[in-house]
Amino acid sequence: MSGVFSSFPYGAIYYAILDFDSCFLFWLKTTKNTTIQHISQKNILSVKMVYNDIPFDGIKLRENDKRRVAYFYDADVGNYAYGAGHAMKPHRIRMTHSLIMNYGLYKKMEIYRAKPATKQEMCQFHTDEYIDFLSRVTLDNVHQFAKETVKFNINDDCPVFDGLYEYCAISGGGSMEGAARLNRGKCDVAINYAGGLHHAKKSEASGFCYLNDIVLGIIELLRFHPRVLYIDIDVHHGDGVEEAFYTTDRVMTCSFHKYGEFFPGTGELRDVGVGKGKNYSVNVPLRDGIDDASYKNVFEPVIGKIMEWYQPSAVVLQCGGDSLSGDRLGCFNLSMQGHANCVNYVKSFGIPLMIVGGGGYTMRNVARTWCYETGILNNVLLDENLPYNDYFEYYGPDYKLDVRQSNMFNANSPKYLDNILINIFENLEHTKYAPSVQLNIVPNDKENLGDVEEDTAEALDTKGGSQYARDNIVETYNEY
Repeated sequence: MSGVFSSFPYGAIYYAILDFDSCFLFWLKTTKNTTIQHISQKNILSVKMVYNDIPFDGIKLRENDKRRVAYFYDADVGNYAYGAGHAMKPHRIRMTHSLIMNYGLYKKMEIYRAKPATKQEMCQFHTDEYIDFLSRVTLDNVHQFAKETVKFNINDDCPVFDGLYEYCAISGGGSMEGAARLNRGKCDVAINYAGGLHHAKKSEASGFCYLNDIVLGIIELLRFHPRVLYIDIDVHHGDGVEEAFYTTDRVMTCSFHKYGEFFPGTGELRDVGVGKGKNYSVNVPLRDGIDDASYKNVFEPVIGKIMEWYQPSAVVLQCGGDSLSGDRLGCFNLSMQGHANCVNYVKSFGIPLMIVGGGGYTMRNVARTWCYETGILNNVLLDENLPYNDYFEYYGPDYKLDVRQSNMFNANSPKYLDNILINIFENLEHTKYAPSVQLNIVPNDKENLGDVEEDTAEALDTKGGSQYARDNIVETYNEY
């Protein structure tokens, strides 16, 4: 850099260094005998680090901060199995639901069984031939699709199993219906733990994911919302969602993930988008063993800056449980509270929020964490002693609602995390002004036939009204 200043006459030259936290300008003076080489990055960072190493102090809820929560669950989802020995087990969603019900959270939120996504709805993102393949392939006829299985990346990670298409339809339907309810103002938070399959591509399965329900949900949100923020706290990079919106400024994607010799191999710090989407993809590449304090000290400044500058009108948060300590495939060291702190922080902004599941391969820990986070979304801190439930024996020997950190080494040094924050903030400088969107007529909703089956004359004649009416009864704050 000294060559840049070689044409300057001898004398005093001043350099301004921007302190990102307080916007304070620190002036350095050089003279005839001083060159720019004397001002190293180390000296600059010693003035003030962007990264603040603050200890993690647990989760605190705001009083009277109850949101209208819509929870989507299909009882069939736990019946599907990828195959013996496969790490992905949809059964964990059923375990989560059992905990949620036995903690009594059903009294505080509306519970729905979403209509499975149709082919037409799936093809809003995926190609027709890919969806047609998913609908037709079975264990009995997979040998007839030898060329297609290669083309669509069907392999040991993404195998064909009984009910594959129905499983995808349940996942996609929950996220699309959750987004639709947020659009109509029927709820403030929508939850679909069967969703969050963020690796699926337009015409390809990847990383245990076949249908990208997140992209379908965001497309639905974009019908009403000018800007949508997608946040991913799965240990793996959310490559499928980033790729889908890589060229647009209407969706900002922000992924916190392990990077370096780890699936899917994408998500470098310099991957920021292209064209209109340049600087609207944010990647936070982390190393092994990150703990609660380090994660919080990176997550909150980055999301805080994005909220301030991008000003999204809706947020989608992917809560992959493989970033928890002790996960079969993950390599982070987050406790249940450290993971849930991300949910609590995003919720605090009061923006319409959709929560989806994702990875997580130690079933008992995923179920514990998602149940705890459901409590936080309903502004309840759940008791650590687990209530008796259908899968009580899974949680031995302590039977507690807790996932603890281990003594794993944290390879994320403060200097490394500080460099990440500096680079991200520099990129976000280009997005300070929220992009506007041309006014358009909102497309019509899909045909709504109402609750015809449930509101029959026989149902209405029963005590307490129809099943639909009973489902809408939610225990209000401080009712009991």
